[in-house]
Amino acid sequence: MRLSELQQSVIRTTVAETFGTQASVWLFGSRVDDSKRGGDIDLLIETDQVDVDAVMRAEIAFLGKLQMKLGEQKIDVLLDYPSRKTHPPIFSIARKSGILL
Repeated sequence: MRLSELQQSVIRTTVAETFGTQASVWLFGSRVDDSKRGGDIDLLIETDQVDVDAVMRAEIAFLGKLQMKLGEQKIDVLLDYPSRKTHPPIFSIARKSGILL
């Protein structure tokens, strides 16, 4: 995995701050592969929040806080929550190939 211990900790803490301590976060994509270089930080966040507006506000807050803590980086976030109506295939790919932080 191409994230430092500090980066992993910052991501976990920021997820808990914005989505709650029950939320889970997976790193997936090129940052999982040690043999690759560069690439954005791809995250799948699962939360038990059901209000879509609250989830979207949390996503915006999360990205802002994470940019402040990690510096400007390309970060892509997938959000899964109980009231989500669609689950594109990338969600199962992220869970299967990703690493739970």
